[in-house]
Amino acid sequence: MPLKLTLVVLLTVFSSSLLAQRSEVGFGMGAFNYTGDLVRTFSVSNLKPAGTIFYRNNISKVVSLRSTITFGKLGATEVPLDAAARIRNASFDIFLFEAALGFEYHFLDWRDSRHPMRYTPYLFAGFGLFGISGYDIKPAEYSNVQGAIPFGGGFKYIVNPKHYISFEVGIRKTFFDYMDNLSGGDPTQKNYQYGNPNDNDNYFFVGITLTRTFYDIPCPTNPYK
Repeated sequence: MPLKLTLVVLLTVFSSSLLAQRSEVGFGMGAFNYTGDLVRTFSVSNLKPAGTIFYRNNISKVVSLRSTITFGKLGATEVPLDAAARIRNASFDIFLFEAALGFEYHFLDWRDSRHPMRYTPYLFAGFGLFGISGYDIKPAEYSNVQGAIPFGGGFKYIVNPKHYISFEVGIRKTFFDYMDNLSGGDPTQKNYQYGNPNDNDNYFFVGITLTRTFYDIPCPTNPYK
């Protein structure tokens, strides 16, 4: 078979297999949370409303690729650990928008029609960008658009062949220390508006999502055109 014709056939088969994969769209509601200079551990009192929308492509029975948009409020009130923190008494309340790409790995073969299962736990990881607004940004110091590594896990339950629900908990590891508008400062100045410059801020998303599955059936094509 000529090389050109072979490439055309392979590309046709490959594209058809991608189209045949089940694609999914969904949305969810949940909450953002934060850890950083003001709050060192996850605190229920700092949960803020957030939402998410996503597209997912199932490339195998256990692995999926996904793209997500997550947005909502993020904020916290300081939990003072020392006298300086009590004097500072800081807080922040911002809006955060995140776009991310990643993959999911499902522990159970829940797409196997021979042994149907109604649930599976899963892990996810990827890379994202987030933007923040809500206080004055100092362009000379930092940008309000930053990178993050989202990762976490969840649990999916099939409601029917086209719909299922998920509960997910994820952390966003950032490389940014100004999410709470505090970072390194001059301790000799008695305004106490500084934090630990060696400890970056992180945020979390906890939520419940509803997914709609679409079955794509490719139309036959002529690879010899």
